[in-house]
Amino acid sequence: MIKAYKLFTGPDGNSHVETGSISPGFLIGAESIEFKESPVHASFDWHNDPTPQYVITLAGVLEFTCLGGETFTLHPGDVLLAIDHTGTGHKWRLLTDDPWKRAYVIFKEGADTHFVPDPA
Repeated sequence: MIKAYKLFTGPDGNSHVETGSISPGFLIGAESIEFKESPVHASFDWHNDPTPQYVITLAGVLEFTCLGGETFTLHPGDVLLAIDHTGTGHKWRLLTDDPWKRAYVIFKEGADTHFVPDPA
């Protein structure tokens, strides 16, 4: 299993996080992939994801925060399933002296994301 975090908009209109994993070995239909890099010590204030997507961290360690105070830390190899494209959104900041290198994978509408929540 591949470590994953799901950012989603709850019924309260706020972004929330759920910890889990992505089941390996499944094909997931993708629309596109984009690679990005943010410089050392970068941050990005409150925003929503523009479209449902996976964000795969290739390098860098960063902290994400939801408006309600929920936080989580992404490490290289972690997958973020970003589906909080409405509501209050989230913010992030780099924690180490490395740039954040990542791949955005936009999946096809209705695709099974194969996200498996951790047991409660």
